[in-house]
Amino acid sequence: MIVPGVVSVTFRQLSVPEIVRLTADAGLRAITWGGDVHVPVGDLAAAERARSLTGDAGLIVEGYGSYYKAGESEPAAFADALRTAVALGAPVIRVWAGVTGAADTDPARRAAVTEDLRRCADLAAVHGTRVAVEYHVETLTDDIDSATRLFDEVDALVPYWQPKETPEVDACVKEVRSLLPKLRTVHAFSWGPDGFTERLPLADRADLWRPVLAELNADGQDRFVLLEFVPDDSVEQFRSDAAALLGWSASGI
Repeated sequence: MIVPGVVSVTFRQLSVPEIVRLTADAGLRAITWGGDVHVPVGDLAAAERARSLTGDAGLIVEGYGSYYKAGESEPAAFADALRTAVALGAPVIRVWAGVTGAADTDPARRAAVTEDLRRCADLAAVHGTRVAVEYHVETLTDDIDSATRLFDEVDALVPYWQPKETPEVDACVKEVRSLLPKLRTVHAFSWGPDGFTERLPLADRADLWRPVLAELNADGQDRFVLLEFVPDDSVEQFRSDAAALLGWSASGI
């Protein structure tokens, strides 16, 4: 069912031990560790320490959030990110599907991104790791038709999802449904009409999250729902958002 957690970049200002304690104290169960601050690419000692602290707290390493951009980053950079993910004990490494939206990507560029994603998935499979691609603006997953095509073209890819700015509930539910049953992880946050610059408490968009969570629960598979983009980077607001997510999950939506 729903496995609640947090994306570590929600609190770039906190240390790894602080994030572990905060996550556990809030009653959440999983962490995605980011590759920019908390577990830098290539720092295997930091990865192993984060893995140990997460496990010792009874939490799950959901995955490793790399900033590798398929078809754009230096290909060798993926190997460094993958080694870090393996040291972290992350079953999934998240990458970006290029750096341009579907409508702005010509067929040759799309083919290059797709082929690089296939290469990355093959390299990761050797280590028992999977490659995930997030539903994200300015990538090939900024449009649901493009996204589903991409996941068909590279069957090994794992879909992630998050709402766009000023999301419409019906459109979000349709997107989530289109990515099932392969959809593994959702990033949960609430934004106002001004998008990223207007972060809201998660509960302010109960109208969005209740039907999305119900859709995720419909087939009985375990899926991660991870908090991100807390208003004012506030620890107290994070605790409130965690309580809202846990309450919805416990109620069966």
